[in-house]
Order: sequence, then C-alpha cells, then structure tokens
Amino acid sequence: MAESDPELQQLRKASPVLDLTCELLERASVTPEDAGCQALIAQRLARTGFTIEHLRFGAVDNLWATHGNGAPVLVFLGHTDVVPSGPESAWTSAPFVPTLREGKLHARGAADMKSGVAAMVIALETFVREHPGHAGTLALLLTSDEEGAAVDGVRRVAQLFRERGQRIDACVVGEPSSKERLGDLIRIGRRGSLGARLSVRGVQGHVAYPHKADNPIHRFAPALAELAATRWDEGNAAFPPTSFQVSNLAAGTGADNVIPGELHAVCNFRYGTASTAQGLRERTEAILKAHGLDFKIDWWLSGEPFLTVDGPLRRATLAAIREHCGIEPEQSTGGGTSDGRFIAPLGAEVVELGVCNATIHKVDECVALDELERLPLLYGAIATRLHEGIA
Repeated sequence: MAESDPELQQLRKASPVLDLTCELLERASVTPEDAGCQALIAQRLARTGFTIEHLRFGAVDNLWATHGNGAPVLVFLGHTDVVPSGPESAWTSAPFVPTLREGKLHARGAADMKSGVAAMVIALETFVREHPGHAGTLALLLTSDEEGAAVDGVRRVAQLFRERGQRIDACVVGEPSSKERLGDLIRIGRRGSLGARLSVRGVQGHVAYPHKADNPIHRFAPALAELAATRWDEGNAAFPPTSFQVSNLAAGTGADNVIPGELHAVCNFRYGTASTAQGLRERTEAILKAHGLDFKIDWWLSGEPFLTVDGPLRRATLAAIREHCGIEPEQSTGGGTSDGRFIAPLGAEVVELGVCNATIHKVDECVALDELERLPLLYGAIATRLHEGIA
C-alpha cells in the first residue's frame, strides 16, 4: 500500500472497493502493460472459487475468470490498461499515487476504468459468497489492450471464444458511461467505426510552372468538399445519421516553391445500422473516381454497430439503477467505441454502465467516493436479477 494521507488509509480499511481501486491505481499499467493488476485480481477470485485462465496474446494480458456453469452466462467486461498520464508536473498530485481531495479519488485510471474493475470484482465476490450454488455462469473478462490498438485484447479473445463455442448471454461493460451522476446514462449500443488512409498522387513541380506539375491538393479539394457535404444516411430511431470526418491531412515538402507530388489523408466514418461498412466504402470510392483522382485507399473496420434491444439485461440494469440511484437513466448509443463491439457479435446482450466520465483521459482524473461505493451494488443487483430470473 503506497504512502498516503491518514484519512484515505482509514477509508481504505473500511471499504473493500476503495482499497482494491487504490491497489490497482498504484500500478502504472499504461497500454499494453498490465503491471500485475490481473494477477492480483486472479488471486482474489481464485480464493472465491473462480476458475482462472490467463490468455496472453503478443504483449497483451487477458484474464478470463468463471464461476458456475451453464446458462445464463453473464460476463462483466473491463480493462486494466490506462492512457499515459502526460507530464506529471501538470497534475496536482502524482498520477499513480491515489490521492483523496474533496470526496474524490484522483489518479490516472480512477474513472477509466479501474474503479469499474474493482467494483466488478467486489460485486462478484459478494454474489458468490451469498449465492454459492447459483444457477448459470458468472464471468469476468479483462484486457490490457483497450486503450491501444485493441488487436490482441478482447478482439482476439472473442475470436477464441467463437472457435471454442463459448456462449455469452449478457455482458456488462464497466466503461464510465454516466454524465453528471452515477446511473444517469447507460449505453445500449455503439456506432460502428470505419477508418481510411487515403493517398492522392500528383506530379511534383515548381510553383512557377504549374502546367508541368499536377497538384494533388487542388485535385483533392473538390472531392473533399463533396465527401464532407454528403448526407450518407438519415439515421434511425436508435442511431444518429452517419458522420464523416478527416482527422489528418498532409502534403508538401516544406518548401514554399514546390508543388507536392502526393497528399495523404486519414478519414473516419461513425455509422449506425442505417448504413453498412461496404456501402460507405463503395460510395466513397465512387466519389473519388468521379473526380478523376489517382488514388490509393486502405480501409480498416474497428467495429460494426450494435444495439441491445429490450431484454433481460436492459431490464435488469434499469431496475438496478432505479433501486440504488433512484433515477431513470437515459439509454444511449452515442460516444466512441468500446470492447463491447467484440462481444455483441457473439450473440450477447451488451450494456455499458459505469461512473461519471467528465475527467477521463484528463489531467487530475478522478472518481467520486459515493459513486465508487454504490457501483458494486449496481453490478450485484444486475447479477442477482439475471440469475434469479426476475429481470
């Protein structure tokens, strides 16, 4: 236990979820490093009777812990990696020393998402102690590659599960979903993410002799205008219209008298179920060809859109929030992507529920202690309702 103020030390002794959160925060597990977080959790869950499987792919650690057998299979999903802290001098307190200020616990990963991981572990331990002979299967899946490339993390584990025929009925993702107070928003789906790296070829030359060159910037500009103005779809009841964005655009040699010979752009579509990745690719390339561009485009699909319709998991989650937070949550498909995009195609209902996300990836990231204490209760209530069939 790292050195800390006496008040935090006393609170840790009285709160299992706070103590475990602090233990995880003390480990500088910057992607893809796990820094011992999963080993710590595996030891705890093994003592509670969980079967432990470590799945390491490349430089990425993944943990699969299960208790019980048969259906329903409820999985809690999280990640032990965090984004870099940036300059420590910008932080009020050291980023990997959990520090209490004004009722909030500060450290890198406090909200995204070591508090969620700790809450899941405490909820699972409590549930198994209270229901040792429970029906169905409870599971925890953790990765150290959610904040990075996400290649050897849950994406790779999902491939393994598909090969094994591993069934998953419901999955609670512990990402920080809430806006202003715990439980005020849950994610019931996510948009797909389709990226592209585009190269437009021209002919390099002197700016004083443009007739002897072919400027790829000038060539691409009308096509970019059309791409940006295109209405790709109208969205639907679950998802907003598809958005297209250029995140990077580069051309030129650095000299002010040279027409560049090539332009490079990085683009992204965020899309719902009103469009398909294939359709977006075909329409984009048709626009580029219509403008007579000499181009090469490489596509990558980070994840397809998914939506969890009304069912046992959504009903159990809503009931748990009403019981422990006293509010009716917004049910959203907004935001970026999460590892839930790899689990949903296995046939699972997926819901994301976690603490407030106002400080994630920021300097002085933090989680409110009152939210941290209630989160295991929410996860435990979801498990109870699903496994007792009262969703």
